[in-house]
Amino acid sequence: MNTNISFAAASKDYQKGQYLKSLEVLNKLVDTQRDVKTYVLLAKNLLKLGFKAEAASAYSLAGELDTLAESPYTREAALLYFAVGDEEQALLQALRIMSLARSDADVAYVLASIHLKQGRKDLLSPYRKVISESSNPEHVRFAVHLLSDDILDITNETLVGNLFKKFPDILPLRLLKLVFSREVCDFDVAAKEFLPIKKLLEDGNLSFLGRDNPFYNLHWCEDEKLNALASHNPAIQLKEAAERRKAVPHAWGDKIRIGYLSSDLWAGHATMKLLRRVLELHDRNKFEITLFCHTDEKYLEHEAGRIDRSSWGDVCIVRDMDDEAAARAVRERNIDILVDLKGHTFGGRSRILNYGGAPIQAAWLGFPGSVNDVDLDYQIGDRFVLPASSEANYHEKLVRMPDSYQPNDSENRPKPKPMSRAQAGLPEDAFVFASFNANRKINTEVLDIWCRILKRTPNSVLWLMLSSPRTQANLLNYINKQGISSERIIFCPRVSYEEHIDRQQAADLGLDTFPVNGHTTTSEQLWGGLPVLTVKGTNFASRVSESLLNTIGLPELVALDKQAYEDMAVELATDPGRLVEYRQRIRENAVIKPLFDADRFRLHLEKAYEMMVEREKLGQAPDHFDVPALPARSEPFFSFD
Repeated sequence: MNTNISFAAASKDYQKGQYLKSLEVLNKLVDTQRDVKTYVLLAKNLLKLGFKAEAASAYSLAGELDTLAESPYTREAALLYFAVGDEEQALLQALRIMSLARSDADVAYVLASIHLKQGRKDLLSPYRKVISESSNPEHVRFAVHLLSDDILDITNETLVGNLFKKFPDILPLRLLKLVFSREVCDFDVAAKEFLPIKKLLEDGNLSFLGRDNPFYNLHWCEDEKLNALASHNPAIQLKEAAERRKAVPHAWGDKIRIGYLSSDLWAGHATMKLLRRVLELHDRNKFEITLFCHTDEKYLEHEAGRIDRSSWGDVCIVRDMDDEAAARAVRERNIDILVDLKGHTFGGRSRILNYGGAPIQAAWLGFPGSVNDVDLDYQIGDRFVLPASSEANYHEKLVRMPDSYQPNDSENRPKPKPMSRAQAGLPEDAFVFASFNANRKINTEVLDIWCRILKRTPNSVLWLMLSSPRTQANLLNYINKQGISSERIIFCPRVSYEEHIDRQQAADLGLDTFPVNGHTTTSEQLWGGLPVLTVKGTNFASRVSESLLNTIGLPELVALDKQAYEDMAVELATDPGRLVEYRQRIRENAVIKPLFDADRFRLHLEKAYEMMVEREKLGQAPDHFDVPALPARSEPFFSFD
């Protein structure tokens, strides 16, 4: 057979629409002429006849023979396999041309769809931009599902920006646009995009809050009545979920079995810098401790061989389980109290609790507010962050610790060592105000007050933690417009934890943010000996520093209002003697007051657990209660030496 003549005949038949005739010739030809053009023509005929899977196979063979690294035939194979539902082959073909997906929305759609279905959200970043820019309506609808709660992933910001341009009237996209603008302190964009939200609030139309991220809602709203409306899933029926959970028979043991659920169960995370010592100290004669861990493997690998997590509790990995399977793992261990340490924070999996893991379920430490849409009995706080006035705004019952709700680790936290101002990059002769809080917590109201403080104290500088060059430019732009020169703003980069603890001492006064205070940040500053000035808040997130300052014996650093906060900052900058006295009190109180007393905290926490279990065993519904305080210590429980 003359192959060239045969191919020409097959091609001519194809052009005439005689696909079966063309296919008959090609089926004979392919035995002797296995080249790109033959397989491509074979695929085209099969496609015309409706045999998509077979056409995909032919295109795949053409792609393998093609000299181009990103063969258009491999692309066609991937799209066809995906269209017929053969996701295994579609993924295999698409991965061969993966670099093409950054500019080709169709290929990106295939890869992203399969990765998302497989639960591999960590692989979606390269595809968000091109899919969100696509003119294909199916791609645009799908793009919404590519959003993650990783605020530091720039591809999320790009995705939201592109979608918002197309759909500016969709409120959830506007709310997300505001989240990203606040993250980088883009105050102009935030002010502009917040205007429609402000109008809704003024009109009393609060329905949009049902689509606001509860964590980021706290960063702009200090009204806990409104915080309680922010929701991830307003459709969840908490009463019915609780009734199903309570109906499950439960066998109590001699010991109380506590389960802690978190993705932060690695020593380097802020949560463990607070909680680690309490876990180590739990009374194993009375309590069994299990860590239900969904921590990213990369953090555990980094600490492997250096950190013994078995001293914290028995570890049950639920990272790769779905929510229902994770809840089953909790029930299989017959846990009495399941404590969620994340709430609505990044990486949280609180919805596991909606599948009824334990007869008692509580939230603590990670999220400073009501954990809406999650089946919980209790929220653990204290009398400062959760006063009686908060009870109406929480679906959980409030458990008030006698000191602060926040544990602190004086055993594993590095002791502060001296650091000079020169080492910290600070001027020797200026008064140094400092804020090490996340940049997203800095809003224009806070900045306006800080700028007035700087104007009223000419020989002063403001020392700020920096998240990115973009944030720095936005902050300086705003501050300069208030008449403050850039030279008076000193930005510090992120450094090792040990160095950060040391450098805080080089400042004179910490300035807190609101409506979200420093949480771990404030206790770290106090640990480093730095006085922190805050203002009395109106919700959990804005009352944390008040709790910490009272617990270390410095209630006078809690200003009654924002004007008092500004005035006190100015007064302290002109009265160095008072700051010396505050520093001395911090150092003296740190070793005797409750804030850094992990064992005292542990005893109070265990008492709270016992009170929860006692009510449950008696058949009593969860209710608000205060944990009784142990006598105050008269002797130091640790030393900084």
